[in-house]
Amino acid sequence: MNLSATEEKINQLAEKIHHYNTQYYQHSISEVSDFEFDKLLEELIKLEEEYPQFKRPDSPTLRVGGDISEGFETVTHRYPMLSLSNTYNEEELLEFDERIRKTVDNPVYVCELKFDGVAISLRYENGIFTQGITRGDGTQGDDVTANVRTIRDIPLKLKGKNIPNDFEMRGEVYLSKTQFEILNQEIVTKAKEKGVEEEKLPDLLLKNPRNAASGAIKMKDSAEMAKRKLSCFIYDAYGTPFDSHTSILENLEKWGFVVSDFYRKANGISEVLEFIKEWEQKRLELPYETDGVVIKINDLDKREELGFTSKSPRWAIAYKYKAEEAQSKLESVVYQVGRTGAVTPVANLSPVQLSGTTVRRATLHNEGEIKRLDLHEGDTVFVEKSGEIIPKVTRVVLELREENAKPIVFPSACPECQTELSREEGEAAYYCPNENGCPPQILAKIQHFIHRKAMDIDGIGGKTVELFLKENIIKDVTDLYNLDREKILNLEGFKEKSVDNIFKGVEKSKNQPFKSVLFALGIRHVGASIAEILAEEFYSIDNLMKAKEEDIANVFGIGQRIAESIKLYFSQEKNVEIIEKLKAAGLKFEQAEKKKVVVDGLFSGKSFVVSGTFQNFEREELKEKIKELGGKISSSVSKKLDYLLAGDKAGSSKLEKAEKAGVTVLSEEGFLKMLE
Repeated sequence: MNLSATEEKINQLAEKIHHYNTQYYQHSISEVSDFEFDKLLEELIKLEEEYPQFKRPDSPTLRVGGDISEGFETVTHRYPMLSLSNTYNEEELLEFDERIRKTVDNPVYVCELKFDGVAISLRYENGIFTQGITRGDGTQGDDVTANVRTIRDIPLKLKGKNIPNDFEMRGEVYLSKTQFEILNQEIVTKAKEKGVEEEKLPDLLLKNPRNAASGAIKMKDSAEMAKRKLSCFIYDAYGTPFDSHTSILENLEKWGFVVSDFYRKANGISEVLEFIKEWEQKRLELPYETDGVVIKINDLDKREELGFTSKSPRWAIAYKYKAEEAQSKLESVVYQVGRTGAVTPVANLSPVQLSGTTVRRATLHNEGEIKRLDLHEGDTVFVEKSGEIIPKVTRVVLELREENAKPIVFPSACPECQTELSREEGEAAYYCPNENGCPPQILAKIQHFIHRKAMDIDGIGGKTVELFLKENIIKDVTDLYNLDREKILNLEGFKEKSVDNIFKGVEKSKNQPFKSVLFALGIRHVGASIAEILAEEFYSIDNLMKAKEEDIANVFGIGQRIAESIKLYFSQEKNVEIIEKLKAAGLKFEQAEKKKVVVDGLFSGKSFVVSGTFQNFEREELKEKIKELGGKISSSVSKKLDYLLAGDKAGSSKLEKAEKAGVTVLSEEGFLKMLE
C-alpha cells in the first residue's frame, strides 16, 4: 500500500468509526456488531502506529466513548469512565494474564457478567444521592439526575455503616426482557387504537432492550422515563475505604445497592475460563441481556501498580461471547441513502428470533458484501448479532436456493432520486452525488445542521425537521432562518410556547462561532475538530473558499483527502448559494478574533503533543499557551514531532513511540524552565 492509499484508508476508517460512534451514542442505533466495530478500531490503531504522520487530530482512537447528548448540562467526571479492552478468544485472555503476572504474583481475579445496558455514574454525599451522569465521552457526560431518580433500584438514601461522606458509584442501567415485551405490547395496543395499519406496526416498536434503556435515560420528561421501569446493577465504587473489589461489592449490597449475584473470585486464569464457559449458555436464561464477562484484578493496590493506558485500565479486560446465529428467508433488499450520499443495502427477512428479539432486517453493508455472499432472491440466509445490535447476513444456505433464482444486483441509480451513483477509487460504498436534491440527504443534512456541536438549535429535533420538510415549510438549511410562524402553528401538536422556543433557538444559533458554522455545513470529512483547525487557519469562509487545494492540504492536521473534499464542496453552485443566504441571515462566517501569527515566539516552528495530567495547568490551558508562543499542537507522536509534554499518567504508548522516534520528552518542570 503506497502512502497516499494508506492516508486514504486511515481517513475512511476514521470516518466510518465516527459514524458508528455517533449512531450508537447519540441515536441509540447499533449498525454493526461489537466484534466488527472492535476490528475496525484495531485496524485503525495498527495503521496509525505504523504511519503516525497520517493520524488525524479527531481520530476516534483518541476517544473513549461517544459524544455528549444535547439538552442536558455537561458535567466533568471526577474519575474518568474509561473503556475496557475487549477480546473474543481465550488466547488473548491468556496473554492478558501473562502481562498481569509480570507485575502481580498469583493474581486473584473477579469475574462479573457484562450487562448490556447503559453505563451510569452516581454521586452520593453524606449518604444521599446527589447526581447521575452518563458516560458521555469518558471525560464528561450528561447530568440526568432527574431521570435516574425514577429508577427504583437506585437508593436515594443509603443505610449501613462505613458509608463515605462523598463517593462515586458506577453501574449499568438496563431494561429487563419482560419489561421490554410489555412496553412493545403497549405500543402495539395504542397504535391499533389509533388505526395504524398492521404492516406499519414493526417500525413503531422498540428495537431492543439496550437501545430502549439508552433512549429512556436521555428523555427530557422524567415522568415518561419512569414509565420505562428501568433497573440498575451497581458494579464499582470510587472514594471508598476498601482494599479489594469483592469488599466493595459486599458493602454496596449492605448499603442498599442492587449488585448482581453472579460474580465470583477466581484464583488464576484457569478459574476465569471455567466461569466464562459456565455462563456461555446459562446467561441466556437470565431476565436481562448480557454479552460477556468482565475480568478484574481484585486487589485495589495491585490495580494502582498496574495503572492505565490512555483509554483503558491495564488491570481489567472484557471477554465477549461470540455472536448468536439464526436462519431466515430473504424477502427483499432495500437501499438506504445517508447524509453523505452513501447507499447502504438492507435485507428484509422473514421474522426470526435472535438474542431474545424478533429480527426482520439485517445490514448487507455494500455491493462488495452482496457479491461476497453471492446473494440471490429468496435465498435462505444465516443472520447473527453479538448482543443486541442490528444484525447482519453472514452466509447463504446454497443447498436451499430455489431454481432459477436471480442474483441481487446493486442499483446503478439512487433509489431515492434516480441520480447515477458513483464510487471513489479505494472506497467500498457507492454514493449519490445529488447532495442538494436527494430527499434523504437533505433531511440528514438539516438534522446535522441543528446538532449541538453545529448550530445547536434548541426547540427543533430530527422529527420536527422531517415534518417541516414533508409540509414544505423548509427545503434546505437556509429556510430555518425564514420560518413561517402561522404555518407551523397550523401543524398538529404545535402551540404558541413550542413555536416560541423554535424561534428563540433559531435566533440564538446566530451566535454560534465560525468553527461551529463550518462544521454545520456538513462538508464531507470535515468533523468538529477539523472545522476548528480550518477556522483558526483561514479566519473566514471567504479565505477558505479562495484557498488553493495544496494550501489547505498543507495545514497541520488536514491532508490531501480533506482538502479535495473541501474544494469539491465549494465548486458546487448550490453550496455557495446556501453560504450566501446564511451570511445574509446573520450567521458568523469569520472568526471574532484572528489567530495571532507568532513569528519569533519561543516555540515558533515547534510541534507538541500534550499527554497526561499536570499540577499547574489544565491540559487545554497548556495547549493554548504553546499556541500563543508560536507552537503547533498535534495528537500523534511521529518523527516530525519536536516535543512530547508528558504529565502524570501520560499515555504509555505515546512515551514508547517518542523514545523510538527520538522525540524529546518534556516534564511539566522542564516546560516551566523553558518558559522562564
